[in-house]
Amino acid sequence: METLTGLSLAPLLPYWVVLPLAGVAGGLVVYALARRARGALQRLVALGALTGVLLNPQWVTETREPLSDVAVVVVDASPSQALTGRLPAVEASAHALTEALGRLPGLETRVVRVEGQDGETRLMGTLNEALADVPRDRRAGVIVLSDGQIHDSVTTDVGAPVHVVLTGPREGRDRVVLVGDAPGFGLVGKPVRLSVTVEDGGVSPGTPVPLRVALNGKTTAERLVPANQPAGVDVVLDTAGPNVIELETPVVSGEIAAINNRAALMLNGVRDRLRVLLLSGQPHVGERVWRNLLKADPAVDLVHFTILRPPMKEDLTPLSELALIAFPIQELFEERVGEFDLIVFDRFVRWGLVPDVYLANVAAAVRRGGAVLFSVGPEDTLPDTLANSPLAEILPARPSGRLIETPFVPTLTGEGRRHPVTAGLPGAGVDGAPPTWGPWGRLVEQQDARGRIVMTGAQGLPLLVLSKAGEGRVALLASDTVWLWAKGWQGGGPQGELLRRLAHWLMREPELEEESLRARIENGRLLVSRRTMETLPETVRVEPPGEPARSLSLHETQPGVGEAEMAAPVPGVYRVEAGEGFLALAVSGPPNPPETTRLLPTEARLAPLARESGGAMLWLEPGGRLPTPHRVPPGQPAHGPGWIGLVAQGRHVVSGVTLTPVFGGPLAFVLILGGLAAAWFREGHASRPREGDPNRG
Repeated sequence: METLTGLSLAPLLPYWVVLPLAGVAGGLVVYALARRARGALQRLVALGALTGVLLNPQWVTETREPLSDVAVVVVDASPSQALTGRLPAVEASAHALTEALGRLPGLETRVVRVEGQDGETRLMGTLNEALADVPRDRRAGVIVLSDGQIHDSVTTDVGAPVHVVLTGPREGRDRVVLVGDAPGFGLVGKPVRLSVTVEDGGVSPGTPVPLRVALNGKTTAERLVPANQPAGVDVVLDTAGPNVIELETPVVSGEIAAINNRAALMLNGVRDRLRVLLLSGQPHVGERVWRNLLKADPAVDLVHFTILRPPMKEDLTPLSELALIAFPIQELFEERVGEFDLIVFDRFVRWGLVPDVYLANVAAAVRRGGAVLFSVGPEDTLPDTLANSPLAEILPARPSGRLIETPFVPTLTGEGRRHPVTAGLPGAGVDGAPPTWGPWGRLVEQQDARGRIVMTGAQGLPLLVLSKAGEGRVALLASDTVWLWAKGWQGGGPQGELLRRLAHWLMREPELEEESLRARIENGRLLVSRRTMETLPETVRVEPPGEPARSLSLHETQPGVGEAEMAAPVPGVYRVEAGEGFLALAVSGPPNPPETTRLLPTEARLAPLARESGGAMLWLEPGGRLPTPHRVPPGQPAHGPGWIGLVAQGRHVVSGVTLTPVFGGPLAFVLILGGLAAAWFREGHASRPREGDPNRG
């Protein structure tokens, strides 16, 4: 606290009134003095007193409270500091620096931390927030403890010296895998080319360095690429949906960190076109249901044949006049059978039309990874049923020969409530409640089921059976009246959703796998989902990038589905495992997140800020020894050998003011009245005749 005094004027009338009056009166008095008029001096005293009263001079006594200046210490605690082991030294230096600043008088110290956000170090944004409420004339300076790897725009107009203390070694080596522009998707089974560069300042350009390529956790290639030069890498996607590609180069001696020796990206696998062969027997009402479903999907190429005239039917119409074409048996069942992703037999009857050798080709194609769907009706009770052909080896059930024509409401089984084809179908009923669907019309009794029965019909008999044959998949729908749902009969049902799921499960849609482990990153969190037809495990194993593995508890959200989540702040690949053979990968951030790509300390980004603000650019010395902070006057150099300066701005706030009038009431009255009286007396005395004056009467 300090006290200052001074003289101040607080005129009773505006200056433009007081000063002209005082000037005119003063001129008259001066004129009288020049003429040596009696009483002029006394009038001057009275006029001066009156002018003083009008100007109202006062003694001002101010009590001032000095304001502390503000110094900001910015601590870079971003992942680039932690991953390279520099963070402990930074924390210790920040603590020592804060203590040293606390010993300086008139200084307020603010410490802010930059943790890293969205894979970036936004240091300038944090600094601007810390100084937002500090006037420029109270800013003493800024001290930044960082590795220089910042990713927001640098503004040099801070209003105070900015001293940058870089952490980490001046010289170091770091090998980095960089991914150039990569597509967001690729066709399944087709190569996707990536541009990859392995940067290493320790080797000359073109030096061969090893690179490992992995797809969905499995190594697909190991090759040599030229260092510090772009190289093309081809990857063939093998799965529809998300595919995680990892690119990794070995760690070399002397590297500052290993996390940027690998890069990861996710490409969405898209099937070029799904080829479906629909073979219908005699025309029936439900035939259009299958055709409409498959034609509505833009990703499906549909080939549809309907047997309009069986071989045993007599027709005397000349062939040249028929609008029908011959059934291309050899082309479909021998030459092109392996091209179809799905073959649908819709109430198809052999009728001696397709030799057994061709049907055996279909069974072989399924075992190699194809798919077939049998939708059966009354023809399945006849001797020419496909169950009496080579396809019997892959059928999930066999017909008993009995047709049940009693209407029934389809019901999900216990497995059906867990299987992704039927789980959660609208109207299925929950907690034991019956379905709200409309009924179907008839059912072909099936026996010897060797697949998963997910729906039952009349008398609890199998209605929808799913199975696997070798590498392929097979489904059997034991009724041809699913079209009643499409027509909305007695309320209808989710016919479109059921058949869509069924077709895409047969064609290996990843989202419809009954045994699956999936992981994804959403809003900075890792979301894990495990689906199984067996007992749900209690935990999954999660390995974050650059961290030890940990267990994550699953919570059952619906029958057969367990979910879990955790924070995923570090960019990179998160590996999730659930038992033998179940591995899921999730990629957080871009292939080369700025925070973990460049890890060597650098002056380039912060040097202009230090230079333009008058601050120092320093390196943290071995042992963590810091420059000594001092207060410096405004306009003086703010750094020197072994020290850094913080400006002493000297700002204050007035806490009290005392005003004492110079011309108080009595004094002004005495001076004015006394001056006028003296002038009157002087003039009056001068006007009387003296003794002996001859003119005296």
